[in-house]
Amino acid sequence: LFRPGQYRPFYLLQQENVCVKTENIRLCPVSHDMPEYFDIYDEDGKLTGEVIERGEVHRRGLWHKVVHVWIVNSKGEVLLQKRAQQKETYPGLWDISSAGHIDAGETSHQAALRETHEELGIVVPSEMMQVSFTTVQKQVLNGGTYINNEFVDVFVLHMDVDITTLKLQEEEVEAVKWIHYKLLKEQVATHEPTLVPMDALIHGDYKRFFEILEAKYH
Repeated sequence: LFRPGQYRPFYLLQQENVCVKTENIRLCPVSHDMPEYFDIYDEDGKLTGEVIERGEVHRRGLWHKVVHVWIVNSKGEVLLQKRAQQKETYPGLWDISSAGHIDAGETSHQAALRETHEELGIVVPSEMMQVSFTTVQKQVLNGGTYINNEFVDVFVLHMDVDITTLKLQEEEVEAVKWIHYKLLKEQVATHEPTLVPMDALIHGDYKRFFEILEAKYH
């Protein structure tokens, strides 16, 4: 049904009147009534040419791509979102500012812009959304029924946001808050139970996140 080069991501198929246009990019919410499909990669990060539905991707542990968007204000505070109670993984825990899968045929830049608008109601200027680094995550969750093998494009945005004006996506986000990056680092290290497990932030490639913040806000 879907072949590389012919697939149009769901966010491009929505009605014009529910989209926000910024420069030459349309940001449209994905319909959660429609199945999601992802491009599949091998362990070296090369496209296999397969496009597979989300549930099967996680059942089989197939490699795919996601985006993590961290928003940090001028005080060195990191915006966290509280995951909705109905989320499949880590319901009710505090997590990355915004994150999500890259749909088939979509770029990480497009996905980062879309997810930030979709989950938080923030329209980020296109030129601000730049990949800070890329890392890999491997997880087995929910008793082995949810296998996460992901290439992660990480975006660190330095911007002030009035969180009282945000339009949160109810089925994804319960609440948001600011936390200073130093306190967040302490909570990650001590395995704060209200946080999604974030050991990767202080180990391996993902520790570059705190290195970026320490260089800017020391």
